[in-house]
Amino acid sequence: MSAGKKLDQAFEKLGKKTSVSFELDLDADTKTLGHLDAESDPEPGEEIPDELAELISGAKISFTVESLKPLDESEEKDFVGVAMKVSNPSGDLFEYRVVGDDVYVRSDADALAKATGSPLPPVNELPPEAKGLKKVLEGEWVTFSTRELEKVGREMGRADRGDGGASGSGPSPETSLDAGTRKKLLEALRGVVAREVGFKTSGSKDGTEHVTATAPFRTLVTKMIGQIRPLAKDLPPGMDLPSDADLRDAPDAEVAADFTLKNGELTEVYVDLAKLAESAEVKKFGLVLRVSAGTRPTVPAGATELNLEEIMGGFAGALAGDGKPGGAGFPDGGAEEGVEEDSAEGAA
Repeated sequence: MSAGKKLDQAFEKLGKKTSVSFELDLDADTKTLGHLDAESDPEPGEEIPDELAELISGAKISFTVESLKPLDESEEKDFVGVAMKVSNPSGDLFEYRVVGDDVYVRSDADALAKATGSPLPPVNELPPEAKGLKKVLEGEWVTFSTRELEKVGREMGRADRGDGGASGSGPSPETSLDAGTRKKLLEALRGVVAREVGFKTSGSKDGTEHVTATAPFRTLVTKMIGQIRPLAKDLPPGMDLPSDADLRDAPDAEVAADFTLKNGELTEVYVDLAKLAESAEVKKFGLVLRVSAGTRPTVPAGATELNLEEIMGGFAGALAGDGKPGGAGFPDGGAEEGVEEDSAEGAA
C-alpha cells in the first residue's frame, strides 16, 4: 500500500469515531519566539513581553469532542459534549466545557493578566452584586446557557440598531459547515494534496510507522485556497479567504509533516515550520498534534451560574459611567449561586 493511501485510510478511521481528543503543542522556546517577533518588525513598545513568550512556548491546548454520530457525518446539532483546556507546566490557564446547552468556564485570571500585561480589578473592590465576575477572577467555575447567550446577543443587537426587534429577528446564520459542504471541501483538498504533496514511509516497528509528507508551502496553500474559493458562499459568516495577492509574500520553502500511525490509526502529527521563518536564528520551530481516544466532557461541580443580562448591562453601564467595574452602571442583584452536582458522570 502506498504511503498516501495509508494516510488516507488513517483519516477515514478517525472520521468514523464518535469521540476523539487532540493535544496541540508548540515546539519552540522563548528565544525562538523572540526572533519571530523581531522579524515582524513590531512598533517600539509593542514587542512580545517575556512573560507572554514564556506562556506561549510552554502552553498546550487540549480539545475533546463527542458526537451522537461519526465525526465525518456530524453537524453542530449532533455534538453533545465539547471541552478545551489551555495549560502550561504551572497548571491550567483556561478551560471551558460545553455539555448539552450549558457552557462551563474557568481560568487562571492572574497568570493571564501578568502574561498579557493587562491588570485586573482587585476582587475586593468589586460590588457585592458582581458575584459571577468575582468567581471568574478567583479562578472558580462559572456557567451559562448557550440559549441565554443567544437571547442576550439578539437583544443587545436590536438595542444597538434601535429597531425594537423589527430586523434581525430571523434565525441566526449557521456557524459550522453542513455535512454536504464539508464533503465537497474535503474532496477538493484531497485532490490538491494528491497532486502537490510527496509522501514516503519509514520502516514499521511494533505496529508503528511514520509517513512523511512534504510540499512547498506557498504553492500548496495557494492551490488549496483556489479549490475552496468556489465554495465560499457555503462557508459560515466571517470565514474570509485570502486573495492570491495576499499569498504572494508567503514563503515557498518546503514544509514537512511527519504522521505517526499505530496499527493504521493516526496518533501524532509533527509539522516542521522552521524553514518558514526564513531566519538563520530559528533552528527549531514546529507544531505537535497528538490524537487519542475521546473522554466524555462532564459537568464540573459547584459552578456559579452567571446572569448574562446583568453582566452585559453592568459592563455597558460602567463604560457609560465612570468606566470602572463597580461604578454606577452595575445593576442591583447579581448572579445566582449554582447548585453543586453530586456526580459529573452521565451529565452529557
